Amino acid sequence: MAEIGLLFDGFGVALSPFNLMLMFIGVLLGVIIGVLPGLGGANGVAILLPLTFTMPPTSAIIMLSCIYWGALFGGAITSILFNIPGEPWSVATTFDGYPLAQQGRAGTALTAAFTSSFIGAFVAVLLITFLAPVVAGFALQFGPPEFFSVYLLTFCAFVGMSRGQALKTVVSMMVGFGLATVGLDTVTGQLRLTFGFTDLLKGFDFLIAVIGLFGIGEILLTLEEGLFFKGTRAKLSPRVVLETWKELPRYWITSLRSSAVGCFMGIVPGGATPASFMSYGVAKRFSQDGDKFGTGKVEGVVAPETAAHAAGTSALLPMLTLGVPGSPTAAVLLGGLLIWGLQPGPLLFVEQTEFVWGLIASMYLGNIAGLIVVLTCVPLFAAILRIPFAIIAPVILVICAIGAFTVHTSVADVYLMLVFGVAGYVLRKLDYPLAPLVLALVLGDRAEDSFRQSMLMSQGTMSIFFSNALVGGITTLALVLLFWPTIAALLKRARGG
Repeated sequence: MAEIGLLFDGFGVALSPFNLMLMFIGVLLGVIIGVLPGLGGANGVAILLPLTFTMPPTSAIIMLSCIYWGALFGGAITSILFNIPGEPWSVATTFDGYPLAQQGRAGTALTAAFTSSFIGAFVAVLLITFLAPVVAGFALQFGPPEFFSVYLLTFCAFVGMSRGQALKTVVSMMVGFGLATVGLDTVTGQLRLTFGFTDLLKGFDFLIAVIGLFGIGEILLTLEEGLFFKGTRAKLSPRVVLETWKELPRYWITSLRSSAVGCFMGIVPGGATPASFMSYGVAKRFSQDGDKFGTGKVEGVVAPETAAHAAGTSALLPMLTLGVPGSPTAAVLLGGLLIWGLQPGPLLFVEQTEFVWGLIASMYLGNIAGLIVVLTCVPLFAAILRIPFAIIAPVILVICAIGAFTVHTSVADVYLMLVFGVAGYVLRKLDYPLAPLVLALVLGDRAEDSFRQSMLMSQGTMSIFFSNALVGGITTLALVLLFWPTIAALLKRARGG
């Protein structure tokens, strides 16, 4: 197959000494980001993105994607050792991971988590390898109406899968749309909502927003909670690793099912967090020991970790092929591609073949590097949590400020970061999700441009979004996802009747 030849060419790019060094550095930084509750995958990538501007695009994206893999791995360490989820998607891992650690089986729990994470990500990378060119070729048929329908599908998926928070998800998304309108109107050339501030001529930079919302907001929340780390010691000996690997094959059905759930939720996009909870619930439902979940079952660690990594990795598929990110971190990576002058979408596979396949090859290598790093450095990362948070918090704050300042070398961006940080803190306190806001901020102007171009093409007729089978099918699917909670309730009532 042509994909195999291109993939080997990509390995030739990814295996250069410089890129290999960046992989291990990225994974190491990512695991630290995943371990620290004040940071996260999206924020860590956003903070370090300005540092990659002088690198070649392929090397830069390899390092950033490896930071992402490392953050995915690192979230499990705090969940299992300290019952503190380093990432939102690691909450489900605490249910059985921490009880295992309390039973003196922390090494078993960590090995199961890391190995399951590797398997989930590997399945997702295989999916990207063989499905991305097909999706990209299919997407060449897309025009403005089709692209708007895809954006609509993305927004509706967030609302429809919001787990009882549909109104709050819509409000968060509307805030993001409002922020995306600030600056220069690309269609008319008029300034919008700048209120005379020259710093807003280009609108709100998504990097500044992400650093503030995720980084500063999390620091404020953590300080308020008075976080104090308590946990168990972790020792990973080769014997424990080998014994755990012997035990894991009995859960192969759980791994496959969780990988499928994760890939679906990553592409839709539902996200790694709902994927981990859904996979845990399904595993509990079908397991012979389902009633013992929550007391320290290895299967209860395998299911959420496999699904979370499959979802986090497969979220890059729609980002690369359609320019539609499937997660907040994918949205940050999308912004990075745009900054480097690379336009995500079907033409990326035609015009930037070396970049695309170098990135895909690095996903395989970065995943292996991540597994090696976490299996050998767990005691070191666990020791980080014994540093008083009073020391960690200022360090994170300084890193965030440096990251915000280096975007445009502007002090105004640092103040904007603080404003977004307070906004993120308030939204989190009110239980409003931040991912829809970030997604709308990144995609809002592109969705608006596609919609207005479609209206110009159809002379203001909305029927253009049902003018052919492709756009009509995507639009219909978007509406089904938007109203899915209502449809599911009606179906349940009909069956009950």
